[in-house]
Amino acid sequence: MFEIPATDIISLTWFAAVWVSYTWYADRGPWRQHSLRAVMHTHREEWMRQMVLRDNRVADVNILRNLLQGVSFFASTTLLIMVGLLTILGSSDRAIEIVRALPFAEKTTLVQWELKLLVLGIIFVHAFFKFTWALRQFNYCSVLIGAAPKSADNAYAQRAAEVSTNASKDFNQGLRAYYFSLAALGWLIHPWVFVAATTLVTAVLYLREHHSTTLKILTPGGVE
Repeated sequence: MFEIPATDIISLTWFAAVWVSYTWYADRGPWRQHSLRAVMHTHREEWMRQMVLRDNRVADVNILRNLLQGVSFFASTTLLIMVGLLTILGSSDRAIEIVRALPFAEKTTLVQWELKLLVLGIIFVHAFFKFTWALRQFNYCSVLIGAAPKSADNAYAQRAAEVSTNASKDFNQGLRAYYFSLAALGWLIHPWVFVAATTLVTAVLYLREHHSTTLKILTPGGVE
């Protein structure tokens, strides 16, 4: 029977609780109306309102193609990272020795090492599912653009904007997983580094999504 140190359990619990709490705060909480996602939704609605009035929608298709390329890149990259994690898992003994050579690195047993790799693997599996679902939703949005009537149909434009925003939400959640995976790398050094990195990543995400200069610029009337 193996034993996981209490510091590892505490740091992992903090990581999971902070990630889940911040995701709820940013995507479901009442404060989400004052975020980049909410502001961008108003721009997406305006985009779709303009789209339904156009005869030629090549520009709209090109915009959507750019969005799809970004999501596709991250989905493919996530698969490569998961393959890399499996490769590291197959040479755990050598990898543990490399980590132990790092300054301030905690002594790590094989069980601890495999647990940390498992957590990283779960993070990237989550990211992959988010990216691929975002990819499918952007594809659905492209169908809506192709099928859009040439009239000032605000209800149709709003539905298309909602699909685009939902795709963007899942894409952002996939990117958020990448940020938290960087925090999880701190666990390879020490559990308290893991806790500190998780807190720092959350603070960076919060400031960027709720108090950034970009948010002020994108907010209608926010910058003169």
